[in-house]
Amino acid sequence: MIPLLFIGAALVAATVVIHLAGFALILQTFLKPRNAMQLSPWPIAWILVRVTWFLLLLHAAEICVWALFYLWWGCLPDGETAFYFSGTTYATIGYGDVVLPVRWRMLGPVEGLTGILMCGLSTGLFVAVLSRIFTLRSRHKRT
Repeated sequence: MIPLLFIGAALVAATVVIHLAGFALILQTFLKPRNAMQLSPWPIAWILVRVTWFLLLLHAAEICVWALFYLWWGCLPDGETAFYFSGTTYATIGYGDVVLPVRWRMLGPVEGLTGILMCGLSTGLFVAVLSRIFTLRSRHKRT
């Protein structure tokens, strides 16, 4: 049980590092001051679409880390099954049609909890981007 906790902790750490690296890139790219032309509705929508796409790619990368672990250690029979299980677990859908072997089953809840936290962080980042846009719009309207 103790080795499994260390494995889970390492997978959680890898997930968080990927998420934080992605956040740094998003913050650097999308939270720069914008001029008046970029604060109209369509450019704002385009910013939000791109942030959403990037966050989805970030979550997919994190799901892949877990899936590759499951595949590497023979927890699941093939890449498609590993990615499917990891995706449904990370997103906390958990259909239950694919399960980990008994030896590895505690990693499922750990991945699910990690997915909840990463989705929460992504929601927070999305709110920060929107807040920055509204702040810049209100400053621009005052000047």
